[in-house]
Amino acid sequence: MTRAFDEKSEQIRAVHARFIHSVVHACHNRENLPPLQQALDRFAQQGWEPLVKAVRRIIAGERGDDLLNGLDDEDAVILQSILTGLQNPDTLPDPDQKPDGSHAAPGLAQMIFAAGRGDAAALQGLAVMAEQMTRAGGEMALLGGRMRDLINGERSSAKLTRGMGAQGKSLVYSILEELGKLAG
Repeated sequence: MTRAFDEKSEQIRAVHARFIHSVVHACHNRENLPPLQQALDRFAQQGWEPLVKAVRRIIAGERGDDLLNGLDDEDAVILQSILTGLQNPDTLPDPDQKPDGSHAAPGLAQMIFAAGRGDAAALQGLAVMAEQMTRAGGEMALLGGRMRDLINGERSSAKLTRGMGAQGKSLVYSILEELGKLAG
């Protein structure tokens, strides 16, 4: 089941590296299970039910490819990373690596656009992402904190990028460009 991951998958792995590590560690050391179970309960309430069910099956000892059935692309990458990490811990993503957000701009813009038009699922998904970004710290935390402004229609790059360095600004500019295309 060991496999190489493409660039998009590596970005997903980087964003969710701490979660991937926590699942693998809990499978190897059951003392780490209670905090993971609490996190899984929160994730299930936030709309990640299919991934949570699959992770709970892994915790119970399942390891087959059928665990990937019914998962969206992002969840499948997360689950595949857990499975390969259980087989070979050297394949686990670096939990301290900061993801390159430029690949995320089109997807984020689509979610922001949909949430701004009342799509409850997009709004809920962005809330989860904003929470993760805030926990990541740095420029990701700044962007996570400004997600509501974007949803509410803020398009001032100066306001949205305040306090950010070049990488954060680049991501915001890319999101704004994508939002402009969607608003067409």
